[in-house]
Amino acid sequence: LFAQQLLLFSSNNSGGQFEIGERGSNLLVYAYDPSDVGLTAIPKFDRFTLNPKLFFYFNDATTLSAGINATTEKRIGGDLEYVKGNGSAAHSYFEENKTGRYSSQVELDHKLSEKEKLVIRNSVSYYDRSIGLPNYLFSGVQVSTYSEANYSRNGEKADWVLGINFLTDNFKEDRNSSNALRSYNYNTIGAFAQNTWNLSEKISLESGVRGDYHNEYGFFFLPRISGLWKINEHFSTRLGGGLGYKAPTVFTEDAERIQFRNVAPLDVANTKAERSYGANYDVNYRTSLFDGAVGFSINQMFFYTRINNPILLMASSGGNLTYIQPKGNLDTRGMETNAKVAYGDFKLFIGYTLADVNQHAASTSTGYPLVSKHRLNNVLMYEIEDKWKIGAEAYYFSKQELNDGATGKSYWTAGLMAEKLWERFSVFVNFENLTDTRQTSFDSIYTGSITSPVFRDIYAPVDGFVINGGIKFKL
Repeated sequence: LFAQQLLLFSSNNSGGQFEIGERGSNLLVYAYDPSDVGLTAIPKFDRFTLNPKLFFYFNDATTLSAGINATTEKRIGGDLEYVKGNGSAAHSYFEENKTGRYSSQVELDHKLSEKEKLVIRNSVSYYDRSIGLPNYLFSGVQVSTYSEANYSRNGEKADWVLGINFLTDNFKEDRNSSNALRSYNYNTIGAFAQNTWNLSEKISLESGVRGDYHNEYGFFFLPRISGLWKINEHFSTRLGGGLGYKAPTVFTEDAERIQFRNVAPLDVANTKAERSYGANYDVNYRTSLFDGAVGFSINQMFFYTRINNPILLMASSGGNLTYIQPKGNLDTRGMETNAKVAYGDFKLFIGYTLADVNQHAASTSTGYPLVSKHRLNNVLMYEIEDKWKIGAEAYYFSKQELNDGATGKSYWTAGLMAEKLWERFSVFVNFENLTDTRQTSFDSIYTGSITSPVFRDIYAPVDGFVINGGIKFKL
């Protein structure tokens, strides 16, 4: 494994100030099968990334930034013998992904006055991807853009942001078979307004509204509102909610899981955009104990979201899979508790999440697959500024319902990390999944033969205990 980073240098000239930031890395990982099942838990892959950025300061009021992100990756997994180059009739299964992702970002910031600012930004993304399996290939190119202009004003009592934006999303699938292509072309134009109003020192109100017009799914009105009440120096509470939507595409988790094989195109004329509704309420408490030696804070949040008429991928005639939109909804209700205890250089974070996710259709209600209803997150950190960082973590995931009707087992994972810092560089090491938790040690990951496996849901780690480390340089 090899990685390198090039960071930041700057210079001045008479026309303004340039600042150039560059981040690049190359990562090579070899295939790994810790469970001896014959299939790779970690595929062999080679990834290269580059992220140069340029900043130009015209004057105290105007700044221009421009950057390019480039990532190329080739990964191959499947039968370990095939990946090693020992392919044969008995060792012929593989999955090969080739991706190229390139994007640009440009942003112009101009201060109109001490309280007013104008921002214009644009991003263009080009994504080329192919997925190869024995006797199957999916490939295509997605080009998307985002453009926005906004005006903001900071007042004594209220802050405003007004703006317009334009989004495009075009996917063109390559012709690799006689099946119908899943290509699409979406355009969205929108306008928005956001306001933060400080009614008093204790009460503030955040509100916003946007209107989007989508070329295939029409107009959407999307309000949101959130109120914060600082009850006293220890307690605060917040209540908020809003509306959202998503234009359907072929790119869903269910289709990704089967590499889009036999998935029919969306029937745009007979589908609607998925509309969502959400609300949350939280209470926050913070204090100090033992004459300020111990800091303590806890946040309790309750949340609810609902998606009306979600798009579902269902089996149809001829072994094909079709997207349908039955009447019903997908709702998530739950709560999240997060506590923090600080003592000297030690910090302890404890979190619990309850998520009850259910799919409702007609008169039936079923649990949504691959969701842990109960989760625990525990992190202990020891940090001496600019010298040491040491952390231990432990996570719990409760049982999950699987797509084949079975129930996955609950499990724990744990980890440990340490980093020693000097002025110009640091050395770090990570011990991930110290418990060596692997789905293959308590459940199967596929059925059928090794030459034609049918994969089950992956709901737990498959790579087991992993150690990694490195050196960071500051130039």
